[in-house]
Amino acid sequence: MVGLLQAPLGTRLFDRMKNEGRLVKTFSGDNVDGSTNIIPKMGLESLREGYRRILSQIYSPDLYYKRIITFLREYKPSRIRVHFEMQYILAFLRSIYRLGIKGVERVQYWRLFFWTLFRRPRLFPLAITFAIYGFHFRRVVSLHVT
Repeated sequence: MVGLLQAPLGTRLFDRMKNEGRLVKTFSGDNVDGSTNIIPKMGLESLREGYRRILSQIYSPDLYYKRIITFLREYKPSRIRVHFEMQYILAFLRSIYRLGIKGVERVQYWRLFFWTLFRRPRLFPLAITFAIYGFHFRRVVSLHVT
């Protein structure tokens, strides 16, 4: 996830920002809600606008799935052991329905699905996991960023 920096109480960053007079009282602890307790040198509104712009692009299906394929193409795993449990099979089937049939990322999901199956089959569970993460990231962003 991409989030805005916050300075928690008791950290060196908190002490430094306090000494520089760059702290605000509110602290949500949620680094993806678009808030920060730091007064940035660039200005708070510029920071928030840049953050919104990044979030509007970084998890878009086309860009996100391209990054997954790039990662899988270059990734050299040690030994991947997959323990098949019913919950994993159910998650896989839900991903087919929610991402591959119903989702806005259908095309990208199936491209990743078949690319991985034919080119890096050992990484197939990881590819599906990343696809599910992307769905989660887009949901979190839609809840926090307007």
